[in-house]
Amino acid sequence: MNIYVVKSGDSLWSIAQQYGVEVNQIFHGNQLKNPNLLVIGQSLLIPEPLKEYIVQPGDTLYNISEKYNVSLQELITFNHISVPSLLFTGQLIVMPFFTHTVKSGETLYSISYNYKVSLQKILNANNIQNPSLIYPNQQILLPNNKPKIETNAYTTRTDSKGVAEVNGLGSYFTYLSPFTHSITAEGSITELNDSGLITASYNHNVDPLLVLTNYTGGEFNSDLAATILRSKSLQNTLISSILNKIQTKGYKGLNIDFEYVYPEDRENYNTFLRRVVSALKPKGYSVSTALAPKIKGDQKGLLYEAHDYQAHGEIVDFVVLMTYEWGWAGGRPWAIAPINEVKKVLDYAVTVIPRKKILMGVPLYGRDWKVPWVDGTFAKTVSPQGALDIASKYGVRIQYNDEYQSPFFTYWDESGQKHEVWFEDARSILSKQKMMEDYKLRGLSYWVLGSAFPQNWMLQHSRYRVVK
Repeated sequence: MNIYVVKSGDSLWSIAQQYGVEVNQIFHGNQLKNPNLLVIGQSLLIPEPLKEYIVQPGDTLYNISEKYNVSLQELITFNHISVPSLLFTGQLIVMPFFTHTVKSGETLYSISYNYKVSLQKILNANNIQNPSLIYPNQQILLPNNKPKIETNAYTTRTDSKGVAEVNGLGSYFTYLSPFTHSITAEGSITELNDSGLITASYNHNVDPLLVLTNYTGGEFNSDLAATILRSKSLQNTLISSILNKIQTKGYKGLNIDFEYVYPEDRENYNTFLRRVVSALKPKGYSVSTALAPKIKGDQKGLLYEAHDYQAHGEIVDFVVLMTYEWGWAGGRPWAIAPINEVKKVLDYAVTVIPRKKILMGVPLYGRDWKVPWVDGTFAKTVSPQGALDIASKYGVRIQYNDEYQSPFFTYWDESGQKHEVWFEDARSILSKQKMMEDYKLRGLSYWVLGSAFPQNWMLQHSRYRVVK
């Protein structure tokens, strides 16, 4: 998958000609609304013709398999397609194999090195007995050797649209985490209308995780967490409630997201986690936690102090690092997840948590601030697609901050009010994916579904195979 940034004078046709692809491959893949309307500075994902295909109206998986000379079952398996008869326009189909034409002077060893595909896999794919006997213009099949990662997606939507979104994107997830079940002061758990989400998860071989929080009345409640964490009898009641809820609803694991826990409850929280793991692990359920983005062990602040990175890394199966919300709704305009700040968190995290237990948080949204910013005002949350619509409507250029690895732009609305928008695009997501790779982490965790961002899913599917 290639990334192209629109320049002055570009057209979809000229970009397609440059990459040797059909215009509709770019148009549908990026889910553009008007093929004649591009924004300067906008990033576009361009599929690689031999490796990738964007589903067009009227396509069937059978026709695609015929076109690329790949068996139907191989396409289904490689792309984690649960219902082969249900394709959607703009969906990326990645080929399990692609063709390389041997150039003069090339050897199988150099091809193996350049494509990062093992020599043995190339030999097996092509039934080659002697690796020295290849010749110019020979067609060599190369396995699409994508690394495997785990992914988690939080969702706050339990209605039919939320279920439809999971059915459309389920092939891209290892876990789905409906937000939220909350604890009560009596040790019980609040209800959530999540049956449709759980069914959709099972339809796509995704493990649903019960998200347990101290969230009540529209905010995280420190006193509520303290009530539970300071009482062994209430913990016993809560653990029984957790097991009952997981078993009754069909969850595969538990994700605990206790936030703004009092510093004096740090060890109480660790002890509670140990008790939960002791109860759930023998029954085959996973236990994970969500952690605030700390850059050192003794970081001050109510959000951070009770989150003991080292203890969580030892106790639970994996952690979600909430590496987002620097540009929060009530603060000054800023990138949601500036890559230099994310790096500081990871630099500390990997010293105390095993790398293969870390899912790095990735935001799927942006924000629109009124500027000059006034303390006490709040930004509007926008989807990446929505941000592009705003830039297009007001005819402004999208800029890119290299330090934060994030796109942004400013505009003036009809009333003359100036705005500043920070969001995510293919470039910013690629920088996060590469950081995950550089740190050799377990994978990625998305907050939150419900924002239109087709580039994220295309780029993930192009570069990785999701563990199921």
